[in-house]
Amino acid sequence: MVGFIDDHRRVYGVEPICRVLPIAPSTYFRHKAHQADPTQRSTRAQRDDELRAIIRRIWTEHFQVYGPRKVWRQMRREHLRVARCRVRRLMREMGLAGAVRGRAWVTTTQSQPDAERPRDLVDRNFTATRPNQLWVSDFSVPQQAA
Repeated sequence: MVGFIDDHRRVYGVEPICRVLPIAPSTYFRHKAHQADPTQRSTRAQRDDELRAIIRRIWTEHFQVYGPRKVWRQMRREHLRVARCRVRRLMREMGLAGAVRGRAWVTTTQSQPDAERPRDLVDRNFTATRPNQLWVSDFSVPQQAA
């Protein structure tokens, strides 16, 4: 949005564009001020920028397989005190993720679509008027792995 305003501000002006777009003029001017002088940004935003560089370095040094927990542990080993949730948030914002292992099990049976299925003896009515009148179990066919 800021780029669009920058492109069209000479023709229309900032305030008229902001009236049409869902952005306040003060937000636009604050963003431009932060671009010109990054020290005006909040302390948290400045620290996040420093941490992003550190997190990317650690993630890259460890072959891009470390997730937030291991990156956080490495940061602690390097005597950097930061919350694990902050590391997770920053990694998510940067699009970094650790290696994910595959499924823990392998399906060894293949269902047969033409196999005979049990009949529906209760006609989809699962209410019982007394105990032990109706026993129901699920014989559904598992989906094949794609």
